[in-house]
Amino acid sequence: MLNQYETVFICTPVLSEPQVKETVKKFKDIIASNGGEMIHEEDWGMKKLAYPIQKKSTGFFHLFEFKANPEFISKLEIEFRREERVIRFMTVKLDKHAVEYSEKRKRLQKEKTEKEA
Repeated sequence: MLNQYETVFICTPVLSEPQVKETVKKFKDIIASNGGEMIHEEDWGMKKLAYPIQKKSTGFFHLFEFKANPEFISKLEIEFRREERVIRFMTVKLDKHAVEYSEKRKRLQKEKTEKEA
């Protein structure tokens, strides 16, 4: 059975835009190659950190929402730890209420972008 997860990770701010996209693609490929299913992805861009991490005060934030086997999460987190470009990450299993909230948030975001267009 596949559980639904959400992962937010922060890439180091010294990267160029293509390097950030390459890192994001690497983790999307890892999820897909291990039987995971991407549901949603958001690029939050460069943001200021609440506190310095590795002497850096900003970072590129990215969010993945995906379905995967519970055994895969430990493999994914090992890959995040090995990647020098990622300075922090957090993976959370979504319960049914979090899934509903996520769908509602995506729907409202979609409606907002349609009104602006």
